[in-house]
Amino acid sequence: MSPRKKLIAGNWKMNKTSADAVALAQEIVSAVGKQTEVDVVVCPPYTSLESVAKVLDGSTVKLGAQNVHPEASGAYTGEISVAMLRAFFASSVILGHSERRTYFKETDAFINQKVIASLKGQLRPILCVGETLGERESGSTLRVVQTQLEGGLEGVSKDMATSVVIAYEPVWAIGTGKVATTEQAQEVHAFIRTLLGKLFGETIAQKIRILYGGSMKPQNAPELLAQKDIDGGLIGGASLEARSFLDLVNAAAAVK
Repeated sequence: MSPRKKLIAGNWKMNKTSADAVALAQEIVSAVGKQTEVDVVVCPPYTSLESVAKVLDGSTVKLGAQNVHPEASGAYTGEISVAMLRAFFASSVILGHSERRTYFKETDAFINQKVIASLKGQLRPILCVGETLGERESGSTLRVVQTQLEGGLEGVSKDMATSVVIAYEPVWAIGTGKVATTEQAQEVHAFIRTLLGKLFGETIAQKIRILYGGSMKPQNAPELLAQKDIDGGLIGGASLEARSFLDLVNAAAAVK
């Protein structure tokens, strides 16, 4: 029995108008809103945070965001602060997603600023790390993951470390049709846990949840979630439909 409670987090990305988001959130709350075996988080676009927050109120489903700026306020057009997210009772925020790194050129140092700001503001970071296809084919996977993990967690204290969630996303397996094998996923998750042990000590490393973010679907979820070091999933496409998202929550709940 793992000491870590499974976590299924839905990343809706740039999908769903506010009305669509409310409808999806209502379906998810209806389906999973009372169970307590698995932690469930949904991360809608900024424009839907307030309306989705109202739907989630009173349920066990928690609200998350897809990004945040490290500064508390100021002249940062188009950005959102930790306090703004907390005002909607957001509990988590996705940081360092491969799409942010690729399209918006976010660096480990900048992502680290967001991690620290989020922790100070009582917002749980879901820190994403992972390699591209070229990096995997060149044998650089573990080196890339180590650089991103250590950079992203710079300055995080042992006391704060257990509030961090890590998400391993093999970039080459997201929306490409390529799929990481269960063995490949578990290998990197185990490597991440070993690194966390070196950074924070073994006791804390065993408490930190590591999610898999490489196109987890109802078909492959049971095998992935049964792995020793895979503590849940950061879900993209399958989180946009309530039935498939519920299937993933049920798959996580079934792991003993």
